[in-house]
Amino acid sequence: MRMRKKKNFDSRFESCSDLVIETPEDIGNKPVYLEIGCGKGKFISGLAAKYPDRSLIAMEKVVDVAITAMERIREEEINNVRFLLKDALELNDFFQKGDVERIYLNFSDPWPKGRHYKRRLTYRRFLEIYKSILPDNGEIFFKTDKRDFFDFSLEEFTASGFKLRNITYDLHKSEFAENNIETEYERKFSALGSKINRVEAYLE
Repeated sequence: MRMRKKKNFDSRFESCSDLVIETPEDIGNKPVYLEIGCGKGKFISGLAAKYPDRSLIAMEKVVDVAITAMERIREEEINNVRFLLKDALELNDFFQKGDVERIYLNFSDPWPKGRHYKRRLTYRRFLEIYKSILPDNGEIFFKTDKRDFFDFSLEEFTASGFKLRNITYDLHKSEFAENNIETEYERKFSALGSKINRVEAYLE
């Protein structure tokens, strides 16, 4: 279903347009931390507070979703976040090897139908793209409430040459909860009793 355009979208977008990356030259200081699929911006806002001196990029292909995150960053006067309004398949148009130090995948679309597995952001086709922009010691932090998707992703990470560490199947009751930055989705579904799965995949 196509998303309905948000009210006053054009004026809202124009007021935040300076936050949008149009060319690779707009990225600024590298390496960066990159969140793919930023939603309404709660996570990237929290990440900016945690790493005020780090260049952060929020990637979101649905512009009508990104506008809310952009407005959040503007309203909170955060100056180290920029937005890349593209599909993850276009990452190589903006980044070269080593430009991205860490990638965050938070509650990506699980594409639950079996025939759609190649669309998952942890499918090996995407992982090879990530490897091409991460340094040799680069890492991916991945969270999801979907256990089947999580198990699939662990297998894909391993098959693509990533090592795994700090795996938990119940993040909020684990040792990693203290430093966890919640997303909107995470807060909603953990409140309903869903367990959050988390892993760090890294290159050597």
